[in-house]
Amino acid sequence: MDREFWLERWKSNQLGWHLEQVNPHLQAFWPSMPVPVGGRVFVPLCGKTVDMDWLAREGGHAVVGVELSEMACRDFFAEHGQTPEVADEGAFRRFSASGVTILCGDFFDLDAETLGPVDAVFDRASLIALPPEMRPAYARKMRELLPDRPPMLCWTLEYPQEQMDGPPFSVRQAEVEELFGDAYELEPLRDWDVIDESERFRERGLKELHERVYRLLAREG
Repeated sequence: MDREFWLERWKSNQLGWHLEQVNPHLQAFWPSMPVPVGGRVFVPLCGKTVDMDWLAREGGHAVVGVELSEMACRDFFAEHGQTPEVADEGAFRRFSASGVTILCGDFFDLDAETLGPVDAVFDRASLIALPPEMRPAYARKMRELLPDRPPMLCWTLEYPQEQMDGPPFSVRQAEVEELFGDAYELEPLRDWDVIDESERFRERGLKELHERVYRLLAREG
């Protein structure tokens, strides 16, 4: 999978991963995250998720996302009736309005200075968007970007990978622990069987599908 794959998905409006409503797991578990009001929240591979608007309005946070597609960045602000300030910054184009900033560019080109300080992370679907061979590089980049190891709320899907080609890909709890366990304690928060209400995944051949939510807190020492 490469840049052109995702850019073409946006161009052709193949946006099966995009939700028009706020992620219910975010609403359920974010209030228990150790993040101060006004804290800066990072949303990697953010697309145009409405979760960023919720974090800014309901959570009172400054939000920064990173997204490859400029179409997604512009759509986010247009769909919320906002006209963002736009500025080029190195390899990225920065869109900002109403407490939300989206850095448009390749996540793997991002550096800690461009990202800025981060108090927490909401990873709604980054891991499941990446094939297995790319996920270790993603985890390494996250450790590079987040040397202070802020708390993370992470949402994944798990299903028999042989039943369906990704994306979205299946990510097991053991893999999340392998990717982040050197720096974080992993706390499972929810295992939700959603196959009955997931018609489009049943049509793709799935017979079981679990949404899993984890809280990751920095290991001491």
